[in-house]
Amino acid sequence: MQALSLGVHIPLVCFGIAFPTMVLFAEWRYRRTGDPVYRTLARRWSKVMITLFAIGVVTGTILSFEFGLLWPNFMATYGSVFGLGFGLEGFSFFLEAIFIGIYVYGWDRLSPRKHFLSGFPIVVAGVSGSLFVIAVNAWMNHPTGFTLKDGEVVDVQPWQALFGNSYFLHELVHMYLAGYIVTGFLVAGVYSFAFLRGRGGPYHRKALAISLAAATLAALIQPIVGDWAARDVGDKQPVKLAAMEGLAHTSRGASEHLLGWYETGTGRIVYGIRIPKLLSLLAKHDPNATIRGLDTVPAADRPPVNIVRFAFQTMVGIGLFLAGLAAFYLVLLFRRGRPPVSPWFHGAVVAAGPLALVALIAGWITTEVGRQPWIVYGLMRTSDAVTGAKGIPVAYGTLLVVYVSLAVAVAWVLRRIGREPLDEAGAGPEPPPPLQPAGVVGAR
Repeated sequence: MQALSLGVHIPLVCFGIAFPTMVLFAEWRYRRTGDPVYRTLARRWSKVMITLFAIGVVTGTILSFEFGLLWPNFMATYGSVFGLGFGLEGFSFFLEAIFIGIYVYGWDRLSPRKHFLSGFPIVVAGVSGSLFVIAVNAWMNHPTGFTLKDGEVVDVQPWQALFGNSYFLHELVHMYLAGYIVTGFLVAGVYSFAFLRGRGGPYHRKALAISLAAATLAALIQPIVGDWAARDVGDKQPVKLAAMEGLAHTSRGASEHLLGWYETGTGRIVYGIRIPKLLSLLAKHDPNATIRGLDTVPAADRPPVNIVRFAFQTMVGIGLFLAGLAAFYLVLLFRRGRPPVSPWFHGAVVAAGPLALVALIAGWITTEVGRQPWIVYGLMRTSDAVTGAKGIPVAYGTLLVVYVSLAVAVAWVLRRIGREPLDEAGAGPEPPPPLQPAGVVGAR
């Protein structure tokens, strides 16, 4: 149930992180250039933003109940350590809700400057809300900020727990970049699909340029951050790294295996492509470094290797494809002075959105399943934290019906927004032309 809810909610978190910035950038471009197409774009995107936020409210509320209902021992034991993070996330949520309402319904009610400024708290709240939740997850991977005495948590230091653990920074950056990659490519895919159907007017070109810019920059940086995160995993959670790579035995100059299947009985990778010493080079930046294997812990303390390994390789493979597509786009953009127009490029962009979503989910599977059997790494097992209540299959079925209904509802709403005539989407009194000096902007 928790995995289903997270799988539904995390893509919405990506839009909460990245989409307000894209909307605000489109409005800024209008204020800068005076081109009404940008205003139409920002106004239409703001409707999408509030729709996805409303769905996120529902899925986020379900998740908050699940933490208490599905993990009672976890919350009872460690709630005092990380509870501050969830409390601050709640403040961020209310701030975001207030200013999204002001922004969406203030297009024709606020002065241009006030309306533009009302978008900044949405950006800040979208970032801060996810920041606090990521901090809690980072703490679960590297628990700190408290003392465990006779099974009881004492001497709690919540700020140290949330922001003093070594996982926080790389998880935060990795997730934020993923937010821009997923959002940018999904939005770009909509307009690339329009290009493939012969609709390539100024509105579609500008929308594609903004969304591809967000996705491209993030996709090119992500492999560097991914290398940083993987090396930190190797230092702090060596068993997770061993599961990601299917490394059965501690090895000096460990080899990397691309693809293939891990045989639990023999500890071998079958049907894989072996590259000597590459794992040591990637994990330690030393081809002769020693990498700890699964044999360093009892079998009961190992995660399910093939699930973790398949998820990790899926994430990395898709990430490299997206980085390659982003690099190709940038090269042609600078060489020709215009974006690619070939059908195969737009087809690749259409495919990139769903692939980015798959990579996002695969990354979280790697993080969460790779930590097993621990819910708090090294301290509390998942089996000790989870509820023993009955009736889970019924609840799971009910939850599935709710999420399918939400998916149908959001598809219907987004389809209606997409069918609005462009002149109606941008209707309303025209704000003043491009940005003026501070004393002039906002005057009517």
